[in-house]
Amino acid sequence: MKDNKKSQNPMRNIRVEKITLNVGAGKDEEKLKRGVKLLKKITGIEPLKTVTNKRIPNWALRPGLSIGCKITLRGKKAEELLKRLLNAREYKLKIKQFDHQGNFSFGIPEYVDILGVDYDPEIKIMGLEVAVTLERPGFHIKKRKVNPKRLPSRHNITAQEAMNFVKENFGVKEVEDEA
Repeated sequence: MKDNKKSQNPMRNIRVEKITLNVGAGKDEEKLKRGVKLLKKITGIEPLKTVTNKRIPNWALRPGLSIGCKITLRGKKAEELLKRLLNAREYKLKIKQFDHQGNFSFGIPEYVDILGVDYDPEIKIMGLEVAVTLERPGFHIKKRKVNPKRLPSRHNITAQEAMNFVKENFGVKEVEDEA
């Protein structure tokens, strides 16, 4: 009876808040240009370059140096892209890819595996990282500027709930163990 009430409560529904696509290039400026072109080809949106804040002499990094690029997508466009990205992974994820807040991330070693993206000789073979953030309705109370509140622990998304959500809504066939 209690589970039935939980499933009918609209505040318990899980949804995709955002998807972040990331390409790390390090100091290699040519790889960064290829990464920007790749993300633009996948999404059709100009990516944002990420820059360093720290100076790390051993890695020859200094503040203000561009070391990667990323794009954040929200809404229907994010869900459609997530289906294509999961297809590139053959709808298989591992348990260790889910964190304790119910978010998950995975990598795509070659962009040519993504549906609708053809090989580009200028980009060559590159991979990218995908981070998916899940939320429930009401999560904005912890982010708002005026009178922010803490979420009760029962409102947080567990890793198991996230796995079930991905299986039901995106057709993930299996979430593999590390064995």
